[in-house]
Amino acid sequence: MRASGVLCHITSLPNGDLRDAERFIDFIATIGANVWQLLPITPPDEHASPYASPSAFAGWSDLCTTDREGSIDDDSYWLEDWALFSVIKDEMNGAAWTDWPSGLRDRESEALKPYRQKIGAKISEQVHFNGRWQQIRAHSIEKGVSLIGDLPIFVAHDSADVWAHRELFLLDEDGHPSVVAGVPPDYFSEDGQRWGTVLHDWSAHEAEDWQWWCQRLARMLRLFDMVRIDHFRGLHSAWAIPAAEENARNGKWLAGPGAKLLGKLVDIAGDARCIIAEDLGIIPAEVIELRRRFAIEGMAVLHFGFSDDNPLNPHNPENIRSDQVVYTATHDNDTTVGWWRNSSEYTRKRVAALAKTDESICETLIRIALESPAGMAIIPLQDLLELDSDARMNTPGTTVDNWKWQFAWQDLDKCCSQQLQRTP
Repeated sequence: MRASGVLCHITSLPNGDLRDAERFIDFIATIGANVWQLLPITPPDEHASPYASPSAFAGWSDLCTTDREGSIDDDSYWLEDWALFSVIKDEMNGAAWTDWPSGLRDRESEALKPYRQKIGAKISEQVHFNGRWQQIRAHSIEKGVSLIGDLPIFVAHDSADVWAHRELFLLDEDGHPSVVAGVPPDYFSEDGQRWGTVLHDWSAHEAEDWQWWCQRLARMLRLFDMVRIDHFRGLHSAWAIPAAEENARNGKWLAGPGAKLLGKLVDIAGDARCIIAEDLGIIPAEVIELRRRFAIEGMAVLHFGFSDDNPLNPHNPENIRSDQVVYTATHDNDTTVGWWRNSSEYTRKRVAALAKTDESICETLIRIALESPAGMAIIPLQDLLELDSDARMNTPGTTVDNWKWQFAWQDLDKCCSQQLQRTP
């Protein structure tokens, strides 16, 4: 199947919530596409980032504006912990769990007892969210549009998951992270990226037969048709930065679980085609071998395909394979218009060699993506609308002015005649 789709987060819809989901699905079907890729739908952090959520499982209930009937019978593993964490955090005026009274911090049963009586409203929020989401998913099935969810490999330290499962993460005896996650200096940042999320204690995960991970992927596949594992290389090795460091330069690579965990996840999915590996950045050959061993698709991003003459550049259109999902750009890139405006003369000449007469830069990259051998082509909505850098979703390594872009329904009139349907 040669699929095509649109990348757009829920918060970028005109109302910024789930009220607009069915109408956007209709738009995707109208332009001949059959995939909608979203960013994580878990609650965001204080910077509005969905990639450092206080829960790896909970739906962001603020996106659900009305009460809907629903069920959450398969989610007992995480639900009460999330509800308890939320109630206590509210009563502690948002303080991090490591700053709570010791009885609450350490989950002593007597200390938690009075809070267990107050979790009903938090559980109801998740029931309503699930009910509304299943309506959206039913509509997507009716329209022939698959939903791709995003699973960040790491979680925030101040989260229900770390509070409830301290043994599964690399923490000191007081519950603080000993190291935090990020990436070394690369295309996106000279100092690397210090995400601040905690790293997994893989030996502890293995000792419990990967239960937390299996529950997490199963939850995602109840919400989505496919799941993109963000920072897939973290399953092979992760950049560990001492917690006291201000940037990511002085980290080191820690080995990950590799095939031990990935085999479990593929078993849970039942079909490797349900998983997409975000294998961008500094990627050792072993990471590519790992995903191919399990027949998981990787990613190619056209913005990265023209800046060098490396004959092995996996993002170069000549090297894109059928086991990749091709993007013009991701949520971490500038828009294509902004990227083009700041591109070198060398890059411009290489792109121009593939352009057709009277094509805009967005039309050129979209056409290259659609015509590529990749099994799936995903286009950010900003590139369909040919928007400049003002519409950029995120600038890695920064915490301000991100995750804010929204479109208006009339904006879509500019691209309703564009067809993303791909030839067999």
